[in-house]
Amino acid sequence: MKKFLFICLALVCLSGNAFSQAKKPIIMVVPSDLWCNQNGYMQEIDENGDISRFPDYKKALQENADLLLVISKINELMAERGFPLKNLESALKSLEVTEAETSLYTSHNGSMIKESPIDRLKRSAKADIWMQLTWTINTVGPKHSITYNLQGLDAYTGLQIAGASGTGAPSFSAELPVLLEEAVLQHMDNFNYQLQNYFNGLFENGREVSIMIRAWDSLEYGLESEFDGMELTEIIENWISDNTVGGRYNLTDATENFMSFEQVMIPLFNEKERAIDARAWLRGLQKHLRDQYGVESKLATRGLGFAQLIVGEK
Repeated sequence: MKKFLFICLALVCLSGNAFSQAKKPIIMVVPSDLWCNQNGYMQEIDENGDISRFPDYKKALQENADLLLVISKINELMAERGFPLKNLESALKSLEVTEAETSLYTSHNGSMIKESPIDRLKRSAKADIWMQLTWTINTVGPKHSITYNLQGLDAYTGLQIAGASGTGAPSFSAELPVLLEEAVLQHMDNFNYQLQNYFNGLFENGREVSIMIRAWDSLEYGLESEFDGMELTEIIENWISDNTVGGRYNLTDATENFMSFEQVMIPLFNEKERAIDARAWLRGLQKHLRDQYGVESKLATRGLGFAQLIVGEK
């Protein structure tokens, strides 16, 4: 009987160790687009005549003390549950350092990399999941309550993979962090379970990204050019098939000028256990074409989940 109990105890300890050592998704808490719009923290950017609107996180953090309190409280609740967090304010400061460098990237023909402010922030923060928060404070007489909506969004695809919402019980406290904690606490563990369950699935199935292959006009026959008896289209598709998780991808369209791949399932980490995004993964194809066939190419990105390779020159 003692031996049996000892074995059970050992198994429990081993299970606990395995769970504690499991990789956690890296999360960054941001105010939702709706909250930013309602509170006047949006910026407009003219992209060749097309006006796009994006949340102005920097202005919101500098002007809204409640936002800092809310992010701090969510960070605290998540940290208590063992989830690593990226700080929005720190990520924005890091972005300012790298923005000037990114704006200087051009091709030999003068083309520039197009990224939205949100894409650039995602690249700088390197978070797996964005935790978007919307909240409003309700007041009835001397009592206050908070209505909130939490959304866990995949930073690579923008898909919602976890959610929680509700209204907390009325309280005489008017302190925002207290109201927020009282409202979300009952749903936090289930929310975190959804996040972790999704992240665990990525280990088995891979992370979904989109890939575009194009050809410079200097490449005479485009992607139909032949090297060692094979067209570039075949060489490229063979490499993608060999380097996706389970060979899973979808070639949605292809001509002599471009190949469009969607639902491309790439591993979370490379052989050095470093997290990789679409750009880092596609760099492998760039190196393969150069080293094996002498074909140069230009690598460009938009956010974490999209990369394109322009083949024929740099």
